[in-house]
Order: sequence, then structure tokens, then C-alpha cells
Amino acid sequence: MDKKDKLLTIGQFAAMHGINKKTLMWYDEIGLFKPAVINSENGYRCYNYHQSPVLETILLLRELDVSIDEIQDFMKNRSADSLKCLLEAKIAGLDLQIAHLQAVRTTLCAHHQNMETLLTMDLSEISIVEKEEHCLVTVEVDRNTSFEQEVELITAETEKYRLGRLHKASYGSMISVASLQSGLFDDYCKLFIEIPFLPYQNGLHIMPGGKYLKAFHKGRWDKIPERYQEILAYAREHRLTLHGFSYEMGINENVIDRIDDYIVQIEIPVTGLSFP
Repeated sequence: MDKKDKLLTIGQFAAMHGINKKTLMWYDEIGLFKPAVINSENGYRCYNYHQSPVLETILLLRELDVSIDEIQDFMKNRSADSLKCLLEAKIAGLDLQIAHLQAVRTTLCAHHQNMETLLTMDLSEISIVEKEEHCLVTVEVDRNTSFEQEVELITAETEKYRLGRLHKASYGSMISVASLQSGLFDDYCKLFIEIPFLPYQNGLHIMPGGKYLKAFHKGRWDKIPERYQEILAYAREHRLTLHGFSYEMGINENVIDRIDDYIVQIEIPVTGLSFP
């Protein structure tokens, strides 16, 4: 007799597949997976090696959260085509879960980085950092845009990109360097949403890669113009050219209660003959 035809007890077969023998008993009771032989004398269930691939397929589908009813339907019409279709659907679902988890991880890393920055930052420091190019979702605003209108605009975009919850992205505002250089420190023109793993598509704003001047402002928004004046003076002193937009983003909203403790991170693309 071929060794692979030798019968195995339910305990042996269960151990070989890393499951409890009660699982095999249940599968037998519901007609999903039956033993090769039932001993007529003692009623013991016995299995053979050739049943292993079928059981492993069932266990794989269960691991993918395929319902018992779906598996039973598959087992009644088992074929390469039906398994292919079933697995394709589950792979697509897994890809969505992986993308979601990657996005959550990116968001958590961003929050973690913000907390690390808070613990080590020098609020008076102005520095140069390197950033990679990435896409932002933006909405147009101006001085006449009310707070309620801004909320409606952002809400519409979060629904459009199916964010579901606000914490799945980062948010901020943009003001052009031209406005800053003209002394128009309240001339905000866009609000932005930074969504993890957002692929390029028409209509998105490209935040360019390269060197950025980075600074922080703590306190009320009406004091930000003073910080911008310091930034402009710093750029002149170091012969740096600011261009594009200034990107502002709060980094500590989730750990403060007072607006006086609010910290805004400011990043502006910069070029120059030499960097400090």
C-alpha cells in the first residue's frame, strides 16, 4: 500500500494541519469536509493524505474570512475557474485592507513625528529641510470665505476621496510667496488635504520636492505675520529665494486645550547660492 493511502486518525490529521480535531468533527457534521472512512466498530473518523489539499483550501478560505455558506457553495461546484474567481475577489479585498493599513501607518508616523518635534523643537529656529514631491488635494479660498464655507469645502473633498474620518489625512492652509513679499499676510488662497499614498491625477496640487525653509509659530493666528517677517528677513540675510507657496499645518491640536499653545509648522520652498 502507498504510504499516502494509509489512514490517519482524526487527531493525527488535525495535528498535521495545525487545527483542533473538534474543527474536523464540526466540518463533518455540517457536510463541508467528511472523513475518508468511519470505523464501523467504534465510529472513529479516519482521513488520508490525499484529503490534505482540500482541507488546506478550506482553511485558507476561512483565514480569508470566506463564510461557511460560500465555502460550501464552492465545494459543491469545485473547479479551477470557481476557485480563481473566489481568490480574485479576496485578493482585491486584501489589497484594499493593505492600502488602508498603510495609510493608517503613515498617519500614525506623521503624528509620531509631530510629537517628537514638539519634544525637541526650538521655536525660534529657522532651518532648511529636504522634502520629497507629493500631491495635495486643495480647495480655493479667499478673505471672504467664511469658516462655515471652509468646513463645507473640506467635507466635500473628504467625501470625494472617501476618507471617512478626518484623522486619515493632514490638513493645512497655503499662502503665496508673492503675497508674503507684498506684506499681505492674511491673503490665504488655498486649503490643502495631505492624503497618504495619493496617486497623481489631474487637478491635484504638486508640492515640489527639494529644499524648504522650515519654521514654527506658537500662539494666536493674528501673530503669524510677525513670524513671516522674521522668515523673510532670514531669507534676505542668507540670500535665499522663496518661491511658490507657504504651507502651514498645525502639529499639536490633539494635545492642547488653549489656542495660545497652538503650534503651526511653516514650510516654504527655497533656492539659493548657499544654504546655512
